[in-house]
Amino acid sequence: MTAVVALRSAVSAAVLLTLVGCGSATVGGGGNPARAKWVSPIFTTPDGGQLRTTIYYGPWQCSAAFLSRCESKCTAKGLPLMGCMWLADIKGDWQGRYLFMPAEAGGRLAITHCCCDYLSVSDGEAQRKIWERGRTAFRRDWSAEFGDWPKTGKTSWPGHHIYDLLHGGPPLDPGNILPVPPDVHLEFNSAYPACYAPGGKWLTPGPERPYAD
Repeated sequence: MTAVVALRSAVSAAVLLTLVGCGSATVGGGGNPARAKWVSPIFTTPDGGQLRTTIYYGPWQCSAAFLSRCESKCTAKGLPLMGCMWLADIKGDWQGRYLFMPAEAGGRLAITHCCCDYLSVSDGEAQRKIWERGRTAFRRDWSAEFGDWPKTGKTSWPGHHIYDLLHGGPPLDPGNILPVPPDVHLEFNSAYPACYAPGGKWLTPGPERPYAD
């Protein structure tokens, strides 16, 4: 499922983050560290506070609650659920003042994808070309909002389509694209076919807190 992340522009003294997606807010838990993470620059928010964003990367098996939500989503479309992938967690940390007192707040959002039994689209390659033509402008716009598009050395990270292009995901929707380290992107792409296949591990519930900060 796509996930719209409104960070710097959506922050006020009363509301730290506005995050909309398939998953709900989570908290970091036990287990192994995430496979990778990205930490943003610190931004000044409209209320005069400071915001930093951290993205933790899976993929992990979805919790029972996320699987249940995916099943409801697929059922509403008249499709069976094949699997659910918990791709990443986005964490925001805010510091500022509230009622004239120093204050801190934070929130997290699970970025998940529901692998409903979608038919593969016939124009997947054409959709990918739309992304390739628009990629530079997309990264420029993203960087203006969140800081420089992540890189490893001089190599820009791929933009991962959460709702994949092969099954009809929108190629340039800002809420459907997440910067992902190259090795993690390869792992994501390898896992997607298994998520759409019957009887795989992505239909088995995972832990509520799959990684440690």
